[in-house]
Amino acid sequence: MLKAAALRPLLLTSVGLAAIAALAFPVTAHAQAAAPEAGAATAPTPLPAGDGDLAAPGEAIDFAADELEYKDDSQLIVATGTVEIRREGWTLRADRVEYYRDTGIVVASGHVISTDPEGNQAFGERIELKDTLRDAAIENILIVLNDGGRLAAQRGARDGDLYTLDRAVYSPCSVIARDGCPQKPLWQVKARRIRYNRARQRIRYRDAQLDFLGLPILFLPNFSHPDTQAPQASGLLVPELEFRRQLGFGVSLPYHFALGRDRDITVAPHFYTSENPALELNARRLFRAGPVEASAFFTYANLTDFAPDNVTAIDRGDQFRGYFSLRGRLQHSPEWRSTFSLRLTTDDTFNRRWGLDFDDTLRSTYALERTSPESYLSISGWGFQGLRATDRSGEIPFVLPLIEYDWRPGAPILGGRLRIAANSMNLLRGGGQSVQRGLAFAEWNRRFLTPFGQRITITGLVRGDLYNVTDPDLATLPEYAGRSGVQGRGLALGAVDVEWPFAGPALGGTQTITPRVQLIAAPSGLNRGIPNEDSRAIELEDVSLFDLNRFPGYDRVEDGTRLTWGLQYALDRRNVALRTEIGQSIRLTDSGNEFPGGTGLPGTFSDFVGRTSLKIGSLFEIVHRFRVDRNSFNVRRNEIDISVGNRRTYATIGYLKLDRKITVEDLEDREELRVGGRVAFARYWSAFGSAIIDLTSRAENPLAAGNGFSAIRHRVGAEYEDECFRFGVSWRRDYVSDRDFRAGDTFLITLAFKTLGGAPRP
Repeated sequence: MLKAAALRPLLLTSVGLAAIAALAFPVTAHAQAAAPEAGAATAPTPLPAGDGDLAAPGEAIDFAADELEYKDDSQLIVATGTVEIRREGWTLRADRVEYYRDTGIVVASGHVISTDPEGNQAFGERIELKDTLRDAAIENILIVLNDGGRLAAQRGARDGDLYTLDRAVYSPCSVIARDGCPQKPLWQVKARRIRYNRARQRIRYRDAQLDFLGLPILFLPNFSHPDTQAPQASGLLVPELEFRRQLGFGVSLPYHFALGRDRDITVAPHFYTSENPALELNARRLFRAGPVEASAFFTYANLTDFAPDNVTAIDRGDQFRGYFSLRGRLQHSPEWRSTFSLRLTTDDTFNRRWGLDFDDTLRSTYALERTSPESYLSISGWGFQGLRATDRSGEIPFVLPLIEYDWRPGAPILGGRLRIAANSMNLLRGGGQSVQRGLAFAEWNRRFLTPFGQRITITGLVRGDLYNVTDPDLATLPEYAGRSGVQGRGLALGAVDVEWPFAGPALGGTQTITPRVQLIAAPSGLNRGIPNEDSRAIELEDVSLFDLNRFPGYDRVEDGTRLTWGLQYALDRRNVALRTEIGQSIRLTDSGNEFPGGTGLPGTFSDFVGRTSLKIGSLFEIVHRFRVDRNSFNVRRNEIDISVGNRRTYATIGYLKLDRKITVEDLEDREELRVGGRVAFARYWSAFGSAIIDLTSRAENPLAAGNGFSAIRHRVGAEYEDECFRFGVSWRRDYVSDRDFRAGDTFLITLAFKTLGGAPRP
């Protein structure tokens, strides 16, 4: 009998190596060693050929133990102490390992842990294995999966990738309380038999019941679910319960079909007490070039048409009603790609009535893009579906194609940077103004520092435009109309921008004061006869104060000569950052009458605009934007956003007041308050809420209540979430009706037993 003690890892002589070779079962064994014992060999001795137990070339196991006994008469090898055996990704750890050489059986006992190549661990008091370490019979087995799920049974067996457990329990919930004491899991699945197929990544149950808080709540004769390592798996997802005023109580029963690793479909029937059933479909496919997703929601239900007064109605009876969307991104080559989005609905109020979204316009687009280090090309098309009661289909535009090109050579030109760009647009309307446009421009910038520290930017720009306008008399507003026929326009612009920053210590940090002056010269009368399709939403803001053209698009150009000044201040301390700026424009020529009144830009002097932000660590931030009338000093725009808290507990407040006396399209004056937040408490609980309140006076807003304000929408709720369970309830109320969408309440209940079901992986 050979006995080696107090070696970890174990160093073997040729006799000991032969013994472990027998343990290693047809493999060539090697031992790991840290320091050789006196008289021991310093390297494994190759095994002689011809023995039926000998290993196949290239295979090996790692073995370590505190003590080893080899009993030649009984063909028994005993390893004790801290024993560890590794083979082909499988690991066995135990206090004692016995190998019966004549039967090929390995018996491990005492703190036994068996780990498969994926990291799933099986714990037991005693494990009986075959010599491959893959197959075993285990007493008092506990299997800990990678996702934290646990399978426990009095006895189990492992046959390669298949675990079979009798009288077993499954739960991902913690069984140890915060104070370290044992506790019952929040929920668990008990079954007469559980089979876990590691290769197929699926857990199957026979004669099971779901216990919650120790009470049985659901009996399941046969069911299965994937482990969370499965990339795709078919099955029933978590149902959703809701109540809506116009739909009544509703329940959805989504089922996920995994058609392959690159495609899936989710089908969700919806049932309501006050409306016909609906069906929701979601299909996804990952092509070699990129992802594509299609969604649909449809039903056969009553349709009521309302006039723009939201009162006069015509009952159209039951009709097909639905919504469809398609989106995707395909990378054709390193430079070329396509992006697309299609959104369509059968009627104006379907999405809002069935709770899909609150958009008043659906946009569909396709773009073919080419990107290189120096250039960008886009060929796109745009379509729109208006959902407001006042929308007229003939005035909704369709753009095809819209072509944009931008080239910025990397090499300097005359010491500066050159940009050459072009744009072409074909905008069509069935009952309104149609426009074709083509333009090109070249812009050159050079920046440098003076010996006194001023940053100077010199800009030159030349541009030529060509327009063709059809039916200008049908334009939505007269100021948007162009002159019928072909019109041209040329522009040459020059600008000088000077910044002079001063920096120094202040209040324990560093402060920077930066005066800035910009002079821009351009010809006059550039907008006569030119239509306006992309430059309508105009307002003077801090972000656009120093733009060469403060119109947001190409159709309108700011002409004349102007001087713009600004002053910026910054203070940086540890965990404190303060930024503030203010500025104004002064016209040296022209009157700025190309801008609508109330935008802050017409006249010799513009309004004052500015922005202030203060950030304290990661827990507090406030941003204030403002515009002050140049004559009366009334605040025309007052916008404040405050956020306080961390990821789990936070509050946000937003206030906006626009007092600009503008009544053009989406630029109407308004005043609103937005609040939201979440409070975490009792470790796993949180409460949340949000609200939008219209503070516009009753004279300006007929929907406002007598006290001068009206709620638009609010939502409150509570949620519980731990490592294995999520439960949430929320209440939302909408206060604004839109035809057959009536103001009312929506209640939503979400419930998820984690690892048993949920949304499919993206």
